[in-house]
This record gives sequence, C-alpha cells and structure tokens, in this order.
Amino acid sequence: MNVIWKYLKNFVGRISFGMLIKFLGTLGELSLPYILEHIIDNIVPIGQLRLVFIWGMGMVFMAFLTRQLNVTANRMAVAVSKRAIFNLRHDLFAKTAHLSGSRFDNFGLPSLTLRMTSDTYNVQNFMTRMQTIGVRGPIMLIGGIALTMTMDVYLSGLLCIMVPLLLFVVISVSKRGVPLYRTVQKSVDKIVQIMRENITGIRVVKALSKENHEKERYSKANEELTSNDIHASVIMAIPGPFMQLCLNIGLTLVVILGAHRVNSGAAQPGVILAFLTYFNLILQSVMGLNRIFVMYSKAKASADRIGLVLSDEPDQLVLTEKEAETSIKPYKHNFDHSDESLHIIFDNVSFMYHSDEEANLSESDLSDRDYSLSHVSFSVKKGESLGIIGSTGCGKTTIINLLMRFYDADEGQVLVDGKDVRTYEFDELRSKFGVVFQNDIIFADTLMNNIDFGRGLTSEEVDKAAEHGMAKTFIDNLEEGYEHTAAIKGADFSGGQKQRLMISRALAAHPKILILDDSSSALDYKTDAALRTAIKEHYAGTTTIMIAQRVSSIMNLNNILVVEDGQIIDSGTHDELLESCELYRNIYESQMGSLS
Repeated sequence: MNVIWKYLKNFVGRISFGMLIKFLGTLGELSLPYILEHIIDNIVPIGQLRLVFIWGMGMVFMAFLTRQLNVTANRMAVAVSKRAIFNLRHDLFAKTAHLSGSRFDNFGLPSLTLRMTSDTYNVQNFMTRMQTIGVRGPIMLIGGIALTMTMDVYLSGLLCIMVPLLLFVVISVSKRGVPLYRTVQKSVDKIVQIMRENITGIRVVKALSKENHEKERYSKANEELTSNDIHASVIMAIPGPFMQLCLNIGLTLVVILGAHRVNSGAAQPGVILAFLTYFNLILQSVMGLNRIFVMYSKAKASADRIGLVLSDEPDQLVLTEKEAETSIKPYKHNFDHSDESLHIIFDNVSFMYHSDEEANLSESDLSDRDYSLSHVSFSVKKGESLGIIGSTGCGKTTIINLLMRFYDADEGQVLVDGKDVRTYEFDELRSKFGVVFQNDIIFADTLMNNIDFGRGLTSEEVDKAAEHGMAKTFIDNLEEGYEHTAAIKGADFSGGQKQRLMISRALAAHPKILILDDSSSALDYKTDAALRTAIKEHYAGTTTIMIAQRVSSIMNLNNILVVEDGQIIDSGTHDELLESCELYRNIYESQMGSLS
C-alpha cells in the first residue's frame, strides 16, 4: 500500500482539512438523536410549545449544517483522489513507456493495460472511501457508544458485546481478501489477453473458420474468471448478512429491554428512541467499515500490481565505454571498431529472449535453450544499404531490436558510429533512426500529426516526406488532405496506404539510419520500385536497412544477409548470392521464376 500513501502525502493539508470537516459533520449527525431525546424527555413534558419549536428548528439547522459539511468533505475527498490518481496514472504510463523490451514482455500488454485502468480505479475508489467512510465510521462507532453510555449503561452493554464480535468477523474475512482479489486480477489479465488477440487477429480467425475454437478458449478463461470472482465475492460477502442479522437482533432486544425499563421507570421513552437511532447508526457504521475492508482488499491487490511496475528496476542502464567493455564476455573481434567508415557493426552477437522464470537460471541451465541470434557478425558503411531476408522467425527483427537497444545482446557487441549502443543515452541513440516496424500503427489523429509525430516539422517537410514515401498521391485526393483524421489503427485506409504513411513518418526527419522492416509487403511492384528510387535519390547519405520477404525489394541493395535459424548463412550482392547461396536462389526462383 506504499503506492497509495506516496501519492496521497502531497495532499496532506487538503486531506486533513477535509477530514476535519467530515469529523464535524459526523459530530453533527451524532447530535441529532441526542437533541431528539432532549425534546421528548425534557421539553415536551413541560408543555411549552415555543421551546419545542425552537429546539425543533435547531435540530433542522443541525441537520442542514451536517448535510453541507458532509457534502463538502465528500467533494474534497473525490477531488484529492482524482488528482492523486492522475499523478499515479501519469507516472505509471511514463514508467511503462520506458520499460525495456524484456520487461514489457514479462509484464504483458493486457496486464499493463489493466494496471492503468481497473487497478488504478480500485485504488482511487479506496482513496475516496477512506477519506469519507473511513473517517465517519470510527467516529460514529466510538462517539455513538460513548453517548449511549451516558443515556443508559444497561442498554449500551448490547453494543459492547456486538461491536467487537462484528469487527472480529470483518477483520478475519478481510485478511483473505487480498490474495483472492489478486487471483481475480490475474484471471482478468488472461481474459483480456485472449480478447485482444481475437480482436487483433479477427480476420485470421474468420479466414480459418476457428470461431468456435476461440469461443471455447474464451469460455474456459471466462469460467475461470467467474469462478475466482464468485469465490472472492462469496468470502467477502460473509460479514454483510451476519451484520444485518446482528442489527435486527439488536434492535429487537433494544425494543424489548427498553420497553421493560420504561415500564419499570428505569429509562425514559426519549432515551429508548434515541438509543434505537444510535444503535442503527453504529451498526451501519460497522457495515460501512466492512465495505472499506472489501475495498482495501481490492485496492491492496491492485496497488501491489501497480507497485511492481513503478518499482521495477531498469535492466538497461547507460554505460561508460569502460563498463561496456568489461560487462561482456570475451569474444573474437571480427571488425576494427575504430574504423570510422563503418556506421553499424554487429560483432559476434548472440541473444536469446528471457522470461521472468529464466532470469535467475544459471548459464548451464540456459545452455539447452536455442539462441534467437547466434554469433551474428556484419557491418554497414555510412550511406550503404543492407537487405536482410529469411524465413519467418529466423531472427531478422531481433537484429533491429538489438540495434535500437530494445534488448541487450547476451554476447558480443552492437556498435553505431563506433560506439557500443549501451553507451548512448536512449534519446540520442534512437534519434538517429527512422523506422517502420513489421506491425506498426497509424494513430487516431490527423495525417499531419501522424507523419510529424510531435517532432515540430514544417508542413513543407511533412509534404516532402509524404511525396518520397509515395503517400502524397492518395492524401491529396482526400477532402481534408493532411487534416484528415485517421480511424483507430488506420482502419479507413488500405494496407498499402498505411504502409506508405508509416514510411513517410520514418523519412520525415531525415534519419541517419533508415530501417524498413517488411514495410513494403502491401505495396504493388510499381510503387515499391518508385519508393526505392525515391529513397536512393533523396536520402543518399542515409544508411538503409531493409528487411523483406520479397527478393525484388532488396535485390539492388549494396549487401544482402541471408538469415536462417538465428545465423547468417551467407551474405553478398544479389548476383553473388544467386551463385553461392542455395536458400537465396530458391527464394528467388519461387518468387521470380526459374533462372533459366
């Protein structure tokens, strides 16, 4: 719960003032039955209507004042909670945005989404109720018992017996709530993941007629969530009926014993009426505390999940050159790192994706795992172009992930401009790149903002980038042009149009290194050829890395890497690979026809 206190401590003054108002409002509530008892037992018997009216108006005024104090305190509590959660949500989003690739993978997108939505909501709800019910309940409980004891010690003994019993039940049950709701949240993570996969891949599901299969998968996750939720709800609901039963029994006993005491002359009617009201208020406050404990259980589970993200230690630090050299295993250098003509160097790089469960395993335990990349070495000179081709899952995109330092290599070094990528500040390193990823996205914003992407480019620069990226032709045909607002994920554009917009975004800031990860797969051959010509003409000084499935997209590049099972099995120009590499030749023949 340190997360909650951390974000509330900035509002200690407002919280204290709000609690003071709530305290006064609660005292006002406690005074109403007391005033009523005084009117019935002391004012009415003397028969002075004027005093009855005066005390009655005083009671109305106190009720109105109490209402205003409570409303003000509640509004302040809501305002504080919203501002605190605003800050929490902001920090959580910022932390999520800066997670490394491995940490993001381990938390998972569905889980991170829920932590920023439902988990923050649970925390906000608890913050609000803690400042309202959390103040009112104890004051009503203690104050009510104290006042009833001044009226009738005999009857107040009922409260002294019931209240500790109720609190014991509430606290005992609440201790089980945190692990129960933590399990529920994990089930929610799972069901959201399945929903996201199906929404994203709905076309694949429909194309393969797997709707029923996915329904069954969703149904199992839904049943698990429902079962866990019901179990948690049933356990946490135990105090409610028990307290209601105690309330009804208590009220019955108060009426019976109170009537007996009034008949015997030991108590007055007003006392019994006030006592019934206090009894109801006190037990209702205990039920309110029960709701607080339920909210606490949910908030504790949610706060723990949020805290895991906020307290996550960065696994990628900016290193000094000396630290970078000493942090890697000794390996055979294949390149001269001081060669200024080399823009990019992969020197004997090996890498595997690690899960949280594998983080503490020894090297021997991991030795049986296959590397995603194994001893990969290549270099690219400034202004040259490099193509990477290979089967799906062979490690092509992993090369880009290491180059941009979304992950760190397990062995070997990745260098840009002669420096280990781990020695760059993240913004400095990534500002060198213009990139289109394999599963890139168009944002629900204007096309101008999609291409500019907050870099402060002029309209002329955006227009030029769109022209070079082959997007200008269809943008000019739109009624609003660059001010057209794209639908979510660019759903109102074809696959080829989206790729051209993303390429335009990558070109807009004239990057030193341009990365196109299978970014022309939806383009026709004519547009693809025109794009390559535009890049060659207008970005001649830019080092280009192009990952492609089509040989035609990379055949004119300076060098081509053929990757298979995480290793470079051959490299060279198009003509050289046709002669020396059987895999490349097979890909070429399957796409372009026989060499003969």
